[in-house]
Amino acid sequence: MKPTPPKRILRILACAMGAAVIASSVRADDELKGVTAVSAKVSPGYARKKMPDGSFKPEYYAFGDGGHWTGQISDETIDNLKFLDVAHVIAVPLAERKYLPARDPGKTDLLIMLYWGTTAVPEASSNSMAYEEVRKAMNDLGTPKAGQNIHSLGSGNSKQTMNMSDGQLAAWSAAVTMMNMVNQERAREDFTNAMMIGYDTAGLIGTEHGLFVRGTAFNWERQDLVNEIEENRYFVVLMAYDFPLLWGKKQHKLLWETRFSVSEVHNQFDKALPLMARYASQYFGEPSNGLVRTRVPNGQVDIGTPTLIELLDQKK
Repeated sequence: MKPTPPKRILRILACAMGAAVIASSVRADDELKGVTAVSAKVSPGYARKKMPDGSFKPEYYAFGDGGHWTGQISDETIDNLKFLDVAHVIAVPLAERKYLPARDPGKTDLLIMLYWGTTAVPEASSNSMAYEEVRKAMNDLGTPKAGQNIHSLGSGNSKQTMNMSDGQLAAWSAAVTMMNMVNQERAREDFTNAMMIGYDTAGLIGTEHGLFVRGTAFNWERQDLVNEIEENRYFVVLMAYDFPLLWGKKQHKLLWETRFSVSEVHNQFDKALPLMARYASQYFGEPSNGLVRTRVPNGQVDIGTPTLIELLDQKK
């Protein structure tokens, strides 16, 4: 399920960084390991305005807490972080793109909903009970005769099954049915994760086209994507809404969104976040035209100490 804004905004916080900020430096000694993926979309009618010198005209935003999506295992590098910890880091590359924290609701252009977390991936098929039942059924069948294979057995071809007992056929049919159910559930979870972190933009996961290419020479691209989303990934989702429209008319209008992620297995979220946010920032408010996957080198990120400005509270 894609993150969406809450119907009621109870609290919005902005990270303000200005002349009074005492700058601190966070060294990212470890490079991001594995593929960093970014998917960004822009709604029709939204475009960054530029100043006479060619730089972007500043747009002012407030952060909204979309929430932390927990993963399947305990991970202190992300579980111990709060919304403000993550927002503090994201505010730096936003500022570099001339998205600046707002102090006045009347002069706020965007509400940026911030979601972060770890994907939950399906169990490997080979570890499932269904897989074990298929293995047992195959052992009971013994060595297939010439021309007999799993696919022909599953098709119910009478010539291929005539030498099998009713018990063998029943066991085989039940095992195959269970395996199909496991695979279907796995496909649904893959598609859910793909939507969350932008891997659905390639159109190869959870689609008929993706199923079609599985048996062709083009399957390598689809398999690369599946391999990446079938291991836990850290992700961040930014969804920028028209703040004046939301504030004045209570209408949600999504202007742009950016989704970025990296493998959890080989990284630590608190160290990876500044690097992958800096890389993804080139697509803040800009379309990526599909899923962009790359390996990001190590580097240094400077992060300022934020001042928190409360724009809305529960009473208001």
